Amino acid sequence: MTNINCKDKIETDIIGWFDEVVEDSAAVQRRTLRRILELNHGVEYLKKWIGDIKIEEIDEKLLESIYASLVPLASHADIEPFTKRIADGDTTPLLTQQPITNLSLSSGTTEGRQKFVPFTHHSSQTTLQIFKLAAAYRSRIYPIRRGGRILEIIYSSKQCKTKGGIITGTATTHYYASDEFKIKQQQTKSFTCSPQEVISCGDYKQSTYCHLLLGLYFSHEVEFVTSTFAYSIVEAFRSFEEIWKELCHDIREGSLSSRINIDKVRKSVSDITQPNPKLASGIESICVELERADWFSIIPKLWPNAKYVYSIMTGSMLPYLTKLRHYAGELPLVSADYGSTESWIGVNVDPSNPPEKVTFAVIPTFSYFEFIPLFRHKLNYNYQNGNITSTNDDYIEGNLVPLCQVKSGQQYEIVLTTFTGLYRYRLGDVVEVDGFYNKTPKLKFICRRNLILTVNIDKNTEKDLQLIVERGSQILSKGTSRAELVDFTSHASVTKQPGHYVIYWEIKGEIDEKVLDECCRDMDASFVDHGYVVSRRTKSIGPLELCIVEKGTFKKILEYYIGNGAALSQFKTPRCTSNKALLKILNVCTIKRFYSTAYG
Repeated sequence: MTNINCKDKIETDIIGWFDEVVEDSAAVQRRTLRRILELNHGVEYLKKWIGDIKIEEIDEKLLESIYASLVPLASHADIEPFTKRIADGDTTPLLTQQPITNLSLSSGTTEGRQKFVPFTHHSSQTTLQIFKLAAAYRSRIYPIRRGGRILEIIYSSKQCKTKGGIITGTATTHYYASDEFKIKQQQTKSFTCSPQEVISCGDYKQSTYCHLLLGLYFSHEVEFVTSTFAYSIVEAFRSFEEIWKELCHDIREGSLSSRINIDKVRKSVSDITQPNPKLASGIESICVELERADWFSIIPKLWPNAKYVYSIMTGSMLPYLTKLRHYAGELPLVSADYGSTESWIGVNVDPSNPPEKVTFAVIPTFSYFEFIPLFRHKLNYNYQNGNITSTNDDYIEGNLVPLCQVKSGQQYEIVLTTFTGLYRYRLGDVVEVDGFYNKTPKLKFICRRNLILTVNIDKNTEKDLQLIVERGSQILSKGTSRAELVDFTSHASVTKQPGHYVIYWEIKGEIDEKVLDECCRDMDASFVDHGYVVSRRTKSIGPLELCIVEKGTFKKILEYYIGNGAALSQFKTPRCTSNKALLKILNVCTIKRFYSTAYG
């Protein structure tokens, strides 16, 4: 059998497996729940809810009903005492019967602090499975050569041990250190340009330099460019704009920049490269032209055989798509699959869809999924002593439903029961069902539920904020300024009354202050949340404040998170923050302030 036929068989087999499990996703979900409960029956967390129920003797439909009626919904606060005991060395079956030897750290950029999440061999297995499945769907539309290279701009953070001997690190760090990461490359016959020493060196600046250097060294072998998040790709190419001459020098001489000072990294890279003056001259010639064109289409120009750019591009990554498209030129942007530190959720079965329209088909064997229906509504207002108050939350919640009962067009919050010890765990992600793939729903990611700008009765989600900022940033491109928005965040300031929204922008390029005034006014007027509009009209919320921060401010925020244990592979700029350290960075770096006149 030829390599091509073998590759086709692998892809056909895994897509065939998925088609089979989604043909009756309701039954598969019930079997998944039974397997989780059978494997973890008797653990301390479950025992207090379901006691000594003989799971193997109960019909699967009845078991599903009993489980939903007896086990309450949980948040991380409910799980945290158990993960702390595990970290401290408690080896009794607390969350799983299988010993937990690793704990994953969430990014910490969403809620301001990192959380421990159980990580087991099942986590690595499902990661391998979804990567193979996603690759099979991509290959149908964008076939790649076996034996090619991948420019993977990926990073491991440092793995540490708790006082109880448990290994901690990000979920990506655990995966890159696992056998499954090596198996994926062997089975797909697509190999990352960088050796493990570069991926795991712990210094993201040195890793980035080596990723780019080796990517250029193998430039004609690279089949696609990828990273965990779109942010990492954009940041890598922003760095490239500054260091390309140094990279060309190293390729020409077969040397390695003095900025790489970790011995094992230097050795691993030097073992691969050798002097290549012809390649260096070709790259240099291209870069001279690219620099004049503001680096438009840098990826296809330098990696001529690349078929696409692949990364997580939804949610908080959407603001980076404009810059990513600038770098990618006509290359397709393919959105990677939907998962979290807690569990993988869905696969992108339509890779040709643009990131703004991507959906994810839920994989019913990975976890047991439930969904809380969410309804946006107009708030009921009470006028007391001239003030407007409301006790309503951001959403009205409907009755929780299993996967097989979700409806197209409805928004939900996801609830997970996992093989790794999470039971009816509220993920906090808001998704919308956008049709079905066979009998499994296709989910469109909307936003994180707890990222809300609010001062009074106003409720604005991360998605609301992104739409506002996108509208404001479009004004930047008017005229001939060529200014662009590098990054942004926001804060609901209540230190003075009335409270107001503050939006922080880092801008590349020169821009007239009149244009920034217009941006500020337009953003303030574009919020559609009824609570915000009413509050602005009655002056119970003050004018929007737009703060322009100096160049490099958001790099300082990245450095702050990495200095506190986060990994670049998981970093997401917080879109709304009350973190005092971040606000100090932002306010110290603010060079201009503008106040909206939208409401007089």
